[in-house]
Amino acid sequence: MIRPKSPFRRTAAIAAGALLGIGAMTTFAAPASAHHPEPSGTYCLAADGQATVTWKVGNSEDIDAEITSVKSTVPGDFSDGDLKVGATLPAKGGDLLTATQTHTFTEKNPKIELFVEARWERPDRIVTEHRTVAATEAGTCAAEPTPTPTATPTESPTPTPSPTTASPSPSQPPTESPSPTPTVTPAPAEPVGTVESTCDSLTFTIENPADGKTVVLTLTPNKGEAKTLTVEPGKTGSVSFAATEGLTVTPAADGLDDTEPIAWEQPAECDEGEGGGLPLTGTNTTLIAGGAVVLLAAGAGLFVMARRRRLRFTV
Repeated sequence: MIRPKSPFRRTAAIAAGALLGIGAMTTFAAPASAHHPEPSGTYCLAADGQATVTWKVGNSEDIDAEITSVKSTVPGDFSDGDLKVGATLPAKGGDLLTATQTHTFTEKNPKIELFVEARWERPDRIVTEHRTVAATEAGTCAAEPTPTPTATPTESPTPTPSPTTASPSPSQPPTESPSPTPTVTPAPAEPVGTVESTCDSLTFTIENPADGKTVVLTLTPNKGEAKTLTVEPGKTGSVSFAATEGLTVTPAADGLDDTEPIAWEQPAECDEGEGGGLPLTGTNTTLIAGGAVVLLAAGAGLFVMARRRRLRFTV
């Protein structure tokens, strides 16, 4: 007597295949998020109240990166350094990119911050990441040396015995009291938004810090229904759209700097025909379970072949 195959055994096989694929995807995708620039900054104050800010930027990775964006809250251009858009950020352990700014602030608690974004290109993926840093106080700037006045000798027309008058010594300029040091008020934490194009999806992820505010992101595709992503403080959430040729998604949220439509970009090493295909069907339990493992493992491999960019929020 031949017993019919149990539908419960088929479901268990499919679930096991899915778990294996998801575990592999997590293992391969984790290193992509490690890429980031490493900015730091210090400032000092002169006796006249002028602040001198020194910025430095390092690299978290073992390959060079390209600086794609640099923004400072200090008015004025960068000087005495090589930190700029288009500059090459040497690999970890190499030289740091530097820049200097000077400005006299009129407000009591000025905001002295630097935003830096960099781009890494690896054989299987392109990663774009940014960081924002607040400069820390480094005390009073060293005073510039005062030049010593040189006495000019006076020639007498004839050597007549006349009383000698001593030349008065130059008086020291009065010492100016240093201006009070401005206190930098730390800005509230900003949520970090990531947009990732893989071979089969366009995924939006929000990482909300514990001291942030609840983020509500509305995502409207050019075809299909809009989706809403709500992320509470201290949590991470994501929404994905199936990858199709010509797909664009428009993000909208309070505090979101860039609301331009974001297009799905196919990574260079994706095989033709992957992404947006119809699932295979069949009744054989072994083929279904094996197919699930193969497809999800392939998905894990293609997950790292991604194009990433950031959604910048301000609070």
